[in-house]
Amino acid sequence: MSPCLPRLCGPLALLCLLAPAAGAQGPSSSSNAADCAWIGDGAPSVVADIAARLAAYAPTEITASVAHLPPAEAAALRKLVEAARIMDELFWAQACPCREEIEARVQAIAGPGGEAARSYFAINFGPWDRRFERQPFVGDWPHPRGAGFYPRDLTDAEKELIQADARLSALQTVVRRDEQGGLRAIPYGEFWREPLSRCAELLREAAALTGSESLRRFLVARADALLSDDTLESDMLWMDLDSPIEITIGPYETYEDDLFGYKAAFEAFVTVVDPVESERLARYKGELPWLEAQLPIAEVHKNPHRGGESPIRVVDEVYSAGDTKAGIQTIAFNLPNDERVREAKGSKKVLLRNVMNAKFEQILRPIGAELVAVDQRARLDAEAFFLHTLFHEMGHGLGPGRLMLDGRETEVRLELKDTYSTIEEAKADLLGSWTVWQLQGKGYFPAEHLDRQAVTYLAGLFRSVRFGIAEAHGQANAIQFNWLREQGAVLLEPETGRYRVDMDRFPGAIEELLRRVLVLQAEGDCAAARELIAKYATMPAELFAALQRLAGIAVDIQPVFKDAGA
Repeated sequence: MSPCLPRLCGPLALLCLLAPAAGAQGPSSSSNAADCAWIGDGAPSVVADIAARLAAYAPTEITASVAHLPPAEAAALRKLVEAARIMDELFWAQACPCREEIEARVQAIAGPGGEAARSYFAINFGPWDRRFERQPFVGDWPHPRGAGFYPRDLTDAEKELIQADARLSALQTVVRRDEQGGLRAIPYGEFWREPLSRCAELLREAAALTGSESLRRFLVARADALLSDDTLESDMLWMDLDSPIEITIGPYETYEDDLFGYKAAFEAFVTVVDPVESERLARYKGELPWLEAQLPIAEVHKNPHRGGESPIRVVDEVYSAGDTKAGIQTIAFNLPNDERVREAKGSKKVLLRNVMNAKFEQILRPIGAELVAVDQRARLDAEAFFLHTLFHEMGHGLGPGRLMLDGRETEVRLELKDTYSTIEEAKADLLGSWTVWQLQGKGYFPAEHLDRQAVTYLAGLFRSVRFGIAEAHGQANAIQFNWLREQGAVLLEPETGRYRVDMDRFPGAIEELLRRVLVLQAEGDCAAARELIAKYATMPAELFAALQRLAGIAVDIQPVFKDAGA
């Protein structure tokens, strides 16, 4: 998770130093960040347990087999890694306002905690701990909920204006003050023109090298999209990629915007495809229309118009950057988020096999040994983990998307605002389990797979809650755990402190929570989403005690990319 490559290194030894475009704030500039006086001066303090926090991330070599690539494809891959590194720097600018000033203060820390603080600063892309509700682990700077997307001094009236103004709330604009002190929206392609131009040039160079026509077309279109902020054509072409290299690059997810959930953060995945495994899983995508029809909500709320192509790719990660590398590492993703693309072509599910395998062996299996009832522990299963992850990603493509509320066309994302990411992750997780039950009824799995899936899912809840309940995935898993405990579908053994799944109650409890989540999405009910999060996204004493037993197990991996070049 360090932004450096290929070995762990300090946050100042970065690979890309990007200069701002003329007349705009570049990714390393703080000139537009409310003057950075809030940083103050003097040596910042470091939390006492910084060494333990750093130790929670296990440095792990991530390898991918690239020897089979023809020379031209290998050269294209190297260009794509270079382009991906620029996403790291752009994400730094989004995640950490006044980064230069804060980083200089962190770099100057002396004493035993200084080096650990610098490494942890790189992992978190800033001084705020993503596992612990974004509280500062160095210094006392409060985390800006709007990250680097908005001015830090927004008034309540200005927040209402942003929500009402399509330009200010647009996915790919930065909000800044004009000369009169008002708000203006600056497109990403203008605000970060220089680094995005260099990234686009690298994509074009890779396009000239590859022998894959589908990859070439995507890279050229994506290069244009980075500067125009019009991603529709390139997203469509990305859905049609048929290449040994799978690349995802640009602004996508909105998790970093804690204020509204509007703004997309930069990220990149550079991967190589396993065609055999991808073909094995391809049969599931044909079930998406059927699964949509089975959802436990009223027919009026179902979404039969999403495209059915929905390719599935099993890949090995060569390099990742930006949003996906901050804190917890992604094991799979489902993109694009653009409802226009989803209605035309569906969405692509990409499973990062080498990252997933590393997490199962280093984290999930030890968690199961510690917290799962002894007689159920043998059901913990790598294939069940793999398939739940697949169906989680498929689940993002099911359920409400575009909405018609009070005569106006909108989207679930816009209506649920800052609750959207948590609710969407909970929906996808629940669908990951619910789908297994549905497909088992169609003969896809033997009956015993249901037990393996349920127990592996339980261990996975503990794994993800450890990410912290200020983060969308952690919140989503806390909701599920507390709901299942309330419903008696997950039981605590008082004498051992271990948990077991009640196999009779589990399916019904999953389906009922899924129904509630889908309904509030379909109704665009932000208030109901807040109530659900407030009630269930909590850390009761029982759960806290269980997590304390995992102190010796890594929370996540810290990837060291061995196949991405020097």
